[in-house]
Amino acid sequence: MANLSIIAQLIVAVSIVIVWVFRFENIEKEFKEYGLNTFMRSAVGAAKIALATLLVAGIWYPSLVLIPALLMAFLMVSAQYFHFKVNNPWQKRMPSLFLLILCLFIAAVSLNLIPG
Repeated sequence: MANLSIIAQLIVAVSIVIVWVFRFENIEKEFKEYGLNTFMRSAVGAAKIALATLLVAGIWYPSLVLIPALLMAFLMVSAQYFHFKVNNPWQKRMPSLFLLILCLFIAAVSLNLIPG
């Protein structure tokens, strides 16, 4: 199960970098649609990049994984809230839902809740 968790950590981290670095114009539009200001967008982006970095570092230092996975899961729950708030279609809700599930899986493996 540890290998699947590492793959999940990489998927989450790479996804965050792709969205927040290479598709930033979409993030700008979404945060405007949600009624959130640029400070909030910057704070969320910095948090997600930092947490993604910790998830990658957690490959070599597993003690780093639990808190970033749970915090990232919280941010994905928040993303789901805002998607529902503005009534986005399922296609826009699915990526953050998928990342939420992966983050919860990573946390469960880190806590040894899933036997490996």
